[in-house]
Amino acid sequence: MIKSLNIHPNQELIRACQRNDRKAQMMLYKNYYKAMYHTANRILENPVEAEDVMQEAFIDAFQKISQLSDEQSFGAWLKRIVINKALDVIKREKTIQSYREMIQHEILEDEEVDDQEPDLQYQLREVQLAMQNIPDQYRIVLSLHLFEGMDYEEMGQILNLEYNNVKTKYSRARQRLIGEIQRLQNQQGKKEVWHVEN
Repeated sequence: MIKSLNIHPNQELIRACQRNDRKAQMMLYKNYYKAMYHTANRILENPVEAEDVMQEAFIDAFQKISQLSDEQSFGAWLKRIVINKALDVIKREKTIQSYREMIQHEILEDEEVDDQEPDLQYQLREVQLAMQNIPDQYRIVLSLHLFEGMDYEEMGQILNLEYNNVKTKYSRARQRLIGEIQRLQNQQGKKEVWHVEN
């Protein structure tokens, strides 16, 4: 099973899917469904909706896979479909509780977390709590950049925003997140200096 989108699937499998090979489609689905589900669930924080989004994304992907010219880009291409569909759900339902426990899911699914220092895990939990209390528009850009690894240009394509607008929105999101973390720490009588990736 493919555990990272950085590991490209077998090109012959992609080509078989382009020939509408059902067995190949099922194999590709099994390779990617877990990663795509968790991407959707980190955005939606609703397992049922995340499952629906994932299924719809795979249906769209298999219908359009003949248009894919670079087999090695399948993982990133599929991930964009999942993210776009998840964002459509947010817009449609105007949810204000999306991304709840997003970082907790990230921690649980990341095998490397077991080797992290306890202090770092505690800090990640603080970030998780803070993320629950900031507006959706800021949680979205923080999630796409920090957890999905997208740059400003990629985020702009997903969110239909100009590069400078994305950069400004992310800068404001960073400040809101840091401010919320510090507010929570003040409630606990703690004082730490926080930095969030630019």
